[in-house]
Amino acid sequence: MDIVFIEDLRIETVIGIYDWERQIRQVVALDLEMAFDNRKPAASDEIVDTLDYKAVSKRLIAFVEAAHYELVETLAEECARIVREEFGVAWLRLRLAKPGAVRGSKAVGVVIERGSKPD
Repeated sequence: MDIVFIEDLRIETVIGIYDWERQIRQVVALDLEMAFDNRKPAASDEIVDTLDYKAVSKRLIAFVEAAHYELVETLAEECARIVREEFGVAWLRLRLAKPGAVRGSKAVGVVIERGSKPD
């Protein structure tokens, strides 16, 4: 199995359960690992044959910037759904971190895996 990844994609959004959090934009950081067979793009050297990480990033940036969720769990699920449905990704691991959300920690968040992991 090959992996296409996006690391530390930082996006501002409205996220949180407290009233003050609903009034500001906070940064979330996304890490994605997406299963993709890279043999075809390696042979063709053509972008159309790839899982275009720039297109995935742009789509997630647009979605997350416009989102207004209370829970990181909900935002993570929606991001995973978009990647799987719109980009045909069979399996992904997504880490969504909320830097500075808990005093004394670098970040808090969730890691989810969705889909069937190819061999």
